[in-house]
Amino acid sequence: MIKLIKNVKVYSPDFLGTKDVLILGDKLAGIEDEIKLKVSCMEVEEIDGSGKILTPGFIDSHVHILGGGGEGGFKTRTPEITLTTLTKAGVTTVVGTLGTDGLARDTSALLAKARGLEEEGITSYIYTGAYQVPTPTLTGDVMKDIMSIDKIIGAGEIALSDHRSSQPTFEEFIRLAANVRVAGMLSGKAGIINIHMGDGKSNLAYLNRAVDETEIPISQFLPTHCGRNPELFEESIKYLKRGGYCDFTGADDPDLWEKEYGEVRISKALKRIIDEKICLDNFTFTSDGQGSFPMFNEKNEYIGLGIGKSSCLIEAIRECVFKEDIPLEIALRGLTTNPAKILSLKTKGSIKVGCDADINLLDEKSLEIETVLALGKVMVRNKKPEVLGTFENI
Repeated sequence: MIKLIKNVKVYSPDFLGTKDVLILGDKLAGIEDEIKLKVSCMEVEEIDGSGKILTPGFIDSHVHILGGGGEGGFKTRTPEITLTTLTKAGVTTVVGTLGTDGLARDTSALLAKARGLEEEGITSYIYTGAYQVPTPTLTGDVMKDIMSIDKIIGAGEIALSDHRSSQPTFEEFIRLAANVRVAGMLSGKAGIINIHMGDGKSNLAYLNRAVDETEIPISQFLPTHCGRNPELFEESIKYLKRGGYCDFTGADDPDLWEKEYGEVRISKALKRIIDEKICLDNFTFTSDGQGSFPMFNEKNEYIGLGIGKSSCLIEAIRECVFKEDIPLEIALRGLTTNPAKILSLKTKGSIKVGCDADINLLDEKSLEIETVLALGKVMVRNKKPEVLGTFENI
């Protein structure tokens, strides 16, 4: 199938102007001022891009695709993610992780879920391991996992500065990091260590020690939840200035998290990064999707548990643009080129000829997601899913 998107404002994420975009199969084949086709032997689907913005499909690189939670007992375990939870949010590439529970949920089940999502139409990867060090693996060895399993691109989320972590020594942590790095080198993968940052007082101490005391480059570490509280955020700004990567987590109700917990919302974090003239290649945004979180009513009374969703990401982008006056092309980097570069996903995150045809079409005025294509296939059209997950129509 050939698809031609006409007269659309293209963000690669850099603004390219109003273009026509040609899709052949699952790849981007042309981005020109005007593309005219005369094809008699194949069907051409033309999509009107007038009044719309075209962006790369989003990369959500920290999602509990198998479900999360469970810290309040068995009944608080969240369910597995569904396909349309991702696609309606514009997510066309997802990286799955475990979390606190690396026992009742394991890497084998995580891998199976990732393969299922890919069969349903999007691109998926996973991290091996969980909060603990030594971390649970599929083959019994973290290096073998990364070298042997195509979808495993690194290890995580390893918990630091958190009461739920296994409290690893620095030597245990750095040995894990070294093994993951070498396995990445040998397999041509990123070999990233995805690190859950908690509320503890040590903050980024282990990462700074790693940079100061070892030969492991700062580029091997991707700490997440870096806006969790003001103290951690300030440490993260310093770490970014050292050349490190930092990931900031979206929230369904950023006002609540900002008020109750002092969390630094994505839009304010990015504004600070810009104001400090920090490299714009080193930040990412993720949803922590399917993780559990407390909910409160207007009286600030606890009313139960909610589930994180990838839809918080487009809302964060809209806040960046409409509340902080951040250029769209900068805000988009956190979900496109930056995670693609950091995770070595070479055909993802950009609108360029030869890249995968992962595309979002946004309303030009509201920046709401209207149409989503994953590998050239329309998954969502006019805000309605065209492709459902296997059990979503039951």
